[in-house]
Amino acid sequence: MRTFIGIDFDVKVKNGIKAVQSIVRENSQRGRFKYIGNFHLTLKFLGEISEEQIPFINEVLEASSKEVGSFGLNIEDIGFFGGGGNIRTLWLGLGGALASLDLLYKKIEEGLEGSGFDKEKRPYTPHITIAQDLILKTGFAELRESINLKDIPVIYAEKVSLIKSEEIQGKRIYTPISTFQLRGK
Repeated sequence: MRTFIGIDFDVKVKNGIKAVQSIVRENSQRGRFKYIGNFHLTLKFLGEISEEQIPFINEVLEASSKEVGSFGLNIEDIGFFGGGGNIRTLWLGLGGALASLDLLYKKIEEGLEGSGFDKEKRPYTPHITIAQDLILKTGFAELRESINLKDIPVIYAEKVSLIKSEEIQGKRIYTPISTFQLRGK
């Protein structure tokens, strides 16, 4: 099964992100837009795993959640990966308790390293994907000016989950396999 480790958001945060996404959609010729239920923060993409690997991953998540307490994040930026004629990935960037987020990320990376999961070579860049393969009607700078990120509520990161990603009837669906309360120091 295809999986990743991530942090889910409450419905108010998802609705705030959806409002921003709606402005992007209005200012786009075309693109693929993330479904509101799939807005999340990825900590580590695992790819294909077996059922037998789940207990080990759960041990790592449980140990990590004992090290890091809950924390708050703010959506502070909008940007993109890719260039040229289209935007490969349009994302929302984060601020707030990034030191806590980074610690959680590092604990998970360290816990999984050497057990069939490669350590990420690129630096961790926390972001929330809202659209892909986007072609805008206007320039990105104009789009950025039209968006107010201050209306999106604070993201309270209280849990970390192992999440299954599957395609069901042509739609990408994310289903938590296991979830652990962040209860560290």
